Amino acid sequence: MKQETFKQTGIGKIPKEWEVVRISQIGKVITGTTPSTKVEEYWGGNYPFVTPTDFSTSKYVYKTERSVTKKGANKGKIIPKDSVMVTCIASVGEVALASSECITNQQINSIICNQNANPHYIYYALFFRKNLLKGWAGVTTTPIIKKSLFEKFPIPLPPLPEQQKIAEILSTVDSAIEKVNQAIEKTQRLKKGLMQKLLTKGIGHNEFKDTEIGRIPKEWEVVRLGEVGNIRYGLSQPPEITPYGIPMIRATNIKRGKIVEDGILRVNPKTIPKSKNPYLKKGDIIVVRSGAYTGDIGLVTTEWVGAIVGYDLIITPKKEKIKPKFLAYYLLSSSVQIYFSTQKERSAQPHLNSKELSRTLIFLPPLPEQQKIAEILSTVDKRLELLKKKKEKLERIKKGLMNDLLTGRRRVKV
Repeated sequence: MKQETFKQTGIGKIPKEWEVVRISQIGKVITGTTPSTKVEEYWGGNYPFVTPTDFSTSKYVYKTERSVTKKGANKGKIIPKDSVMVTCIASVGEVALASSECITNQQINSIICNQNANPHYIYYALFFRKNLLKGWAGVTTTPIIKKSLFEKFPIPLPPLPEQQKIAEILSTVDSAIEKVNQAIEKTQRLKKGLMQKLLTKGIGHNEFKDTEIGRIPKEWEVVRLGEVGNIRYGLSQPPEITPYGIPMIRATNIKRGKIVEDGILRVNPKTIPKSKNPYLKKGDIIVVRSGAYTGDIGLVTTEWVGAIVGYDLIITPKKEKIKPKFLAYYLLSSSVQIYFSTQKERSAQPHLNSKELSRTLIFLPPLPEQQKIAEILSTVDKRLELLKKKKEKLERIKKGLMNDLLTGRRRVKV
């Protein structure tokens, strides 16, 4: 677009046909309120009671933890469907649309848009500028934007037909993202169900037996983890950090069976003690020893061969007894994760050690069945990976469109 079609404003350059308006100019602002929790007849009705914890990645708030009756709603401030709800205390700047008539608590300011403002456009305009809105709250223990200040917040406002077209384009992308989210959730539920079934009942068994850790197929065994894997510690003290050394994997790089590169450290190989063996081979499994990620595991794939492990534990599966992928899935099962949690809590210093890990009881199917179970679960994981990549691509597209459409750098045809 040619430079002369823009004008300079207090919020930057915008198209000449656009305006800069305050929130108070586009609609009525209502600060929510909470009906008395001591009055039972106010609670449990058909009116959603929206709080910031009910906001999600969806544009609309469809579900709320609590609801109120008609009497409770009248004690609050009822807002109509498509009101733009903005959090203005603590988690300032989160935005959502009301999916039906509802009331909100006092942490939310809602905009009931007038005829000159499309609520979907206002939603995206505020979403795009939420970091600026957070800045208005200042740096305090509990950031807050009072209604009087919120009403002064400026946003660019195109003519109404252009607002509607911008909102329509961005809503189309949001709908695609929502469909992918639903597919991810469905696939995750499928994986959870398959893990529960395959890791306890196996494939095609009719005869079962009772064991100290549950009922299993007759052909399976119960063994201790130390019988099917060699367990050792990583480095208790990190060597010298350097930009170009060997990758050192820490708890923060372990995510539900995978090793992720974000924030990985590199170390000088010359400073690694010769008495230690922290180096990884394909099929090794890292187990997080302590902290918020205790018990999480990462399976070592080809790209991490030769890397080292920091404070955590390393299992080298005995491949003549157990398949590494099967073991990785088994260690992520709910029963093992609960066991790890109880072991951590028993310790004077909350963490897992090699002895606790070694005595963990696990089910052991025959090797061919282990392979089949791992293949089935891997297929579901690949599906999840594809869906997550599709979501990331759509989110990049949305970000680019918002940058262009909500600044006027790209104009839409009306």
